Amino acid sequence: MNRRLQVTKYVFFDWLAAALAWTMFYVYRKYTEDNGLFNHLETIWEDEKLWLGLVIVPVFWLALYIVIGSYRRIYRKARLKELGQTFFVTLIGVTIIFFVLILDDLILTYRSYYQSFITLFIYQFILTYSFRLIITTSTVRKIHSGKLGFNTVIVGSNGNAVKVYNDITKQEISSGNKFSGFVNVHDFKFFKVEQYLPHLGAYKDLNSIITDYQIEEVIIAIERSEIDTVERIITELETTTVLIKVIPLMQDIIFGSVKVSGIFHTPLIEISPDLMPAWQQTVKRAIDIVVSIIAMIILLPAYIFTALGVKLSSKGPILFSQERIGKRGVPFMMHKFRSMYKDAEKAGPQLSSDDDPRITPFGKFMRKVRLDEIPQFYTVLIGEMSLVGPRPERKYYIEQIVKKAPPYRLLMKIKPGITSWGQVKFGYASNIDEMVERLRYDILYLENMSIAMDFKIMIYTVLIVLQGRGK
Repeated sequence: MNRRLQVTKYVFFDWLAAALAWTMFYVYRKYTEDNGLFNHLETIWEDEKLWLGLVIVPVFWLALYIVIGSYRRIYRKARLKELGQTFFVTLIGVTIIFFVLILDDLILTYRSYYQSFITLFIYQFILTYSFRLIITTSTVRKIHSGKLGFNTVIVGSNGNAVKVYNDITKQEISSGNKFSGFVNVHDFKFFKVEQYLPHLGAYKDLNSIITDYQIEEVIIAIERSEIDTVERIITELETTTVLIKVIPLMQDIIFGSVKVSGIFHTPLIEISPDLMPAWQQTVKRAIDIVVSIIAMIILLPAYIFTALGVKLSSKGPILFSQERIGKRGVPFMMHKFRSMYKDAEKAGPQLSSDDDPRITPFGKFMRKVRLDEIPQFYTVLIGEMSLVGPRPERKYYIEQIVKKAPPYRLLMKIKPGITSWGQVKFGYASNIDEMVERLRYDILYLENMSIAMDFKIMIYTVLIVLQGRGK
C-alpha cells in the first residue's frame, strides 16, 4: 500500500475544501453587505483580503489536522468516527478563525456574528467531510474486497490460531488481513496451523520478522496453557508500531486501552498503540523544540562557565560523547560535559556511585546541579531525545537489565529524556538493581504519559537543581 499517496489525497482535498469554504464564506459576507454584489463580481476577485485568506486559512486547517493526528494510520479510518472528529475539529478551527480574522470586521448586528459563524462552520464541515467520505469509502471498499490489506502474522500455533485463521479468511467482508505466516510460543513436534501458514519462527524473533516481512498487524491467538507468556509477547511487540489484536479469552489479563475492532468481523480485542493522543504528541515535540532553543540561549553563560570549569579541573576533552540506545532501539550519540577523569572506563563499562573516585571535584558539583546534562538540549532539539522521558542507557547495561526485568524494553517505545520520573526519584543509578528499581517509575510514566505529567516532572527537576539535591 502506498501510504504517501493516500496521505497526499487527504491533504490535497482538505486544502481544497478549506479554500472553497473560505471563498464561499467570503462571497456570503460581501453579499450580506451588498445585495447587488452579483452585478459587479469583479470587486470580489480584486480584493486582497480574499487572496490573503486563501493562502493563510487552508494552511491553518492543515496544521490543525496534523496536530490532532488526522493523517496517522491513514488506511484504518472509520467513517462514523471520522464524522465525529471532523465535526469537533471544525468547531474548534472555525472558533479560532472567527476570533482571529473576523471578530474585528465591521458587522451590522450581533445576529450577523452568529450567522457568519454558523455559515463558515457549515461550509467547512460539509466540504471537508464530503471529500473525506469519498476517499475513506473508496479505501474501505478496497479493504473489504481484499484489494488492499495489511501484512499479518499470527502468534500461536494450535487450535486457537487455526480457528482465528479460518474465521478471518472465511469472512464475507474482508478485514484486510493478508497472512504472512505464524510464530510459535512453545515448541511442539507438530503445529496445527502449519497446514495453512508458513512457520516464520518463535515469538522471540518477532522484531526481526516484523521488519523482514513488513508486518503491520499481529494477532495473538495462543492457547490457555500458554497464557503465562502473553506479557512477554506484548513486551516484544511494544517496541514496534504494529497493531496488536488478541482473541477475547485473554481480555482479563490485558492492561491498557483496548477496544473491539469490528462488528461484522472476527471478534478481536485491539490494543491501542498510542501512549498519548496525537495532539499531545505534537505539543510535546513543540515544547521540546521551544524550550531547548530558549534554554540554549539563556544558559549560554552556564555553557561557558561549565566548559571552563571542566577544562581547568582535569586534562581531557570538555565534552563526553557516548553511544546510547534511543527510541525503537536506534542508537544515537549523547553529549554531556565531562564529569570524570580522562579514560575513566578504560577497564570497561562501569556505573558511577556517590563516592566514585573517577569523578572530578568539579564533576561532583556539576552532577549536583545537573550542569553536565545541559549539552543534551541540542540532542533534544534535533529530535533524538525529549525533555522528559526515561534515561537512555548503553546497550551493555540494557542487556543486563532486560535479563532481570524484561519490561525494560517497553521504554524503547518512546524517546529517552534529559529528565524522568525515575531520575527525579533516584538520580544516577549506581548498579543494575537501582536501574531496575528506577524502572518501576519509568513504566508508570509510560502508562500515564501526558503533557501535565511532563510539566510536573520538569518542575520537580528544576527544584532538585535549585536545591542541589541531584546525585
